[in-house]
Amino acid sequence: MPNSDQSLQSLKPFFEPRSIAIIGASSNPAKPGGFPIAQMLKRGFAGDIYPVNPKQPDVQGLKAYASLSDISAPIDLAICALPGKLALEVTKQCANADVKAMVMFSAGFGEVDDAGAALQAQILTAANNANMRLLGPNSLGVTNMTNGAIASFAPSIAMAGEGAGNIGIVTQSGAFGNIANILLADQSLQLSKMMATGNEADVQTAEGLLYLAEDPATEVIMLYLEGCADGPLLIEGLKRARANKKPVVAIKVGRSEIGAQAVASHTGALAGADQVFDAVLRQFGAYRADSMEEFIQIGAAASLGVLPKNDQIGIVTVSGGVGIMMADDAEARGLDVAPMPQFAQDKIKELVPFAGTRNPLDMTAQVGADHSLLGKSMDVILGEGFYGAVTGFFGVLLRMPKAMEATVSAWQDIKNRFPNTYLSVAGPSTKEARAALAKIGIPAFEEPTHATRAAAAMAGFAESFTLPVSEIDLDPFVRNWPEGGIGEQACLEMLREAGVPAVEARIGCDENEAVGQAQDIGFPVVLKIASAEIVHKTELNGVRLNLNSADEVRQAFRDVIASVQAKAPNAPLEGCLIAPMVSGGVETIVGMTNDPVFGPVIMFGLGGVFVEVLEDVTFRAAPFDEAEALRMIDDIKGRKLLDGQRGAQPSDIKALARALSNLSKLCAANASDVLSIEANPFLVMHENQGALALDAVILKHPLK
Repeated sequence: MPNSDQSLQSLKPFFEPRSIAIIGASSNPAKPGGFPIAQMLKRGFAGDIYPVNPKQPDVQGLKAYASLSDISAPIDLAICALPGKLALEVTKQCANADVKAMVMFSAGFGEVDDAGAALQAQILTAANNANMRLLGPNSLGVTNMTNGAIASFAPSIAMAGEGAGNIGIVTQSGAFGNIANILLADQSLQLSKMMATGNEADVQTAEGLLYLAEDPATEVIMLYLEGCADGPLLIEGLKRARANKKPVVAIKVGRSEIGAQAVASHTGALAGADQVFDAVLRQFGAYRADSMEEFIQIGAAASLGVLPKNDQIGIVTVSGGVGIMMADDAEARGLDVAPMPQFAQDKIKELVPFAGTRNPLDMTAQVGADHSLLGKSMDVILGEGFYGAVTGFFGVLLRMPKAMEATVSAWQDIKNRFPNTYLSVAGPSTKEARAALAKIGIPAFEEPTHATRAAAAMAGFAESFTLPVSEIDLDPFVRNWPEGGIGEQACLEMLREAGVPAVEARIGCDENEAVGQAQDIGFPVVLKIASAEIVHKTELNGVRLNLNSADEVRQAFRDVIASVQAKAPNAPLEGCLIAPMVSGGVETIVGMTNDPVFGPVIMFGLGGVFVEVLEDVTFRAAPFDEAEALRMIDDIKGRKLLDGQRGAQPSDIKALARALSNLSKLCAANASDVLSIEANPFLVMHENQGALALDAVILKHPLK
C-alpha cells in the first residue's frame, strides 16, 4: 500500500488522464465497452480515446485498434471491458505497454470463490510488477465530470445533466454509488467525481477519499464503506478533508453480525469492529448516515455550501404542533432552540398579532394568504443575527403550483439578503419545488424532523472545522519493552512514567516481607498474587481487599499463594503485590486494543455495571490530545455521573482527560510492541484530586 503522498500521485491517471484505451470497445453505447466512449464524446473529453477491438475498424466514429500494442502513443489509463477469463492476459498487455493505471470492469474474482481470488491475486501481481495501479476488479469504474474523463459504465452518468457539481463519491459498491448519483440528480445536484473501488485488489476507498480531500473541484465527499484495509490512510483522508473544510458524509455497513458476514461474502473486505469505525468517523468530523435517504439528504444539504455560524436554530412554522416536534428533535440532536429576544418577538407581533413568537415561531396560516409575511418575519429573525440556522415549515404551499412559485420566490429574496445563513425548508413538496430551492442554495425536506437533523449535521461540520490541528510528539513516549510477560507492578510503573497516574504497589516475596510492605504503606491495603503470567487474578482467588492488620496480611498471603498454586501449579510466582486500599471517586475503565484496521484504539467507559451490562464505552484512534479526550468523555451515556449527582462532588475531568491523552500517546508510540492495555478500575477522584489506576494489565504482541 503506498503512503498518502504516493497515493495522491498514483491516482492522477484515473482522474486526469491524457489518453484512455478501452479494451473490449463496443459500438453499442449501452454496453460496458461502449458506454465510456459515448459519454466522453458527449462530454467533450479533451484527451485521446483509443478503442481496442480486433473485429472493427472503427468504433463510434473513432479509429479502432486490433490490440493495445498497435497504439504507438503513451496510454495513461486503460479500461478492461472483457470477461474475467481474459482479464489476466489484458493486465499483462497493459503492463507491457507501460500503461499507468487500469480500470477493470470484469467480475468473477475474489467476490465469488477461492479460484476467483487466486486469479485476482495473479492480476494484482502482474500490475504491481509493472508499477501500474489497478481499480477493481468488479469495479463500476471512475468518472471525472469536470473534464469528461468517463471510465465507467454507470447508467446514472447518462441521466445526469451537463457539467459538473461539487460532490465527490467514493464507494466500494458500484450499484450504491450509481443510485446515489441518480438521487442527487433528482435534486439538480451534480457530481465532481466518482470512484467505485469494487474488490479493492489494489486501489482502496481510503485512497479515493484522500484524493477528493485534496481535489479543488470537490467540496463535499460522500463515502460508502464495507470495510477498510488501511485504517491509518482512511484517517489521513478524513484529517485532510477536515483541514480543507470539506464535509464527509459516510455510510458504513456491517453493523450486525449478519451484516458483517454479508460484507465478507460480497467483497471479502475486512469489516473491523463497528464501534471503532463509528468512533473514528466521529473523531475526525465525518457524519455517519444510517440509510440511503439520510446519506443523500445530508450530502445534498452540505453541497449547498453554507454552514451555521453557531448551534442556535430558529424554527418558523404555520403549525404549532409541527414546530414543537421540530424543536424536540433539534434539542435532542444538540441544537440550541433559544428563544428570540423580546424586542424581536414584539416586532413579529406587530406583523402577526396572533403569532407564537418565542421559538418555534408560529406564523399561523396567514403566511399562506400573505406571502410577504414570510420575508418580513425572516428579516426580523435573521437581521439581528441570532441564529446560525433557520428552518421553515409552511404546510402544503410547496405542493400547490401557484403557491409554490410565490414561496420559492420569497425564499429567493430571503437568500439574496442573507446569503451566509444556513436556511432550509420542510413540508410536503414536489420534486420541482425541491430542485428549485436547491438551485438557490436552500435544501428542502418533506419530513420536518429531517430538516432539524440536517441542521444539526451542518452545525457539527462547522464545529469540527474550527478544531485546531494538534501536532503530537510521540518521541518521549517510546519505550524499551522487557523480555517476557509484564507483571502488574511493572505495568503500573510504566503507566506512571507515561503520565497515566497509577497506584504505587510493592512486592512481598514472603509473608514477612508482605507484612513489612503493608506496614510501610499504611493500612488498609490490597493484596494480590504477583505473576507476569497471571492476568485474571480473581479467577484464581488471588486477590484480597481491605486488609487492616499484619495478621490479616499474613493470612491473606498464605491463602492466596495456596489457592493459586492449586489452580495454576505451573505459573511462576513472585510473591504478592501490596498496594494501598483506595476508595472514593468514580470507577471507570481505561484501555487500549490494537485494532486490525486502525491500530491502537483507546477505550473509555464507566466501570461496574456500565461496562458489564450496558456496555457504555467509547473509542478513539490513538494518538489524540486532551481536547479530544474531553470530547471522548462526553460521548458516554453516563457522563453526568462524573459531574456529581445528588450532592456528590464533581470528578476531576481534567485529570481523566490528561490520562487518556497520555495513554493514547504511549500506545501510538509503541504500536508494534503492545497488543493491549487495560487499567480497571481507573478511579477518578473529586475535582482537583486527580485520578488513579488501581489495577493494570499490559499484553505485548505474541511475537515480541
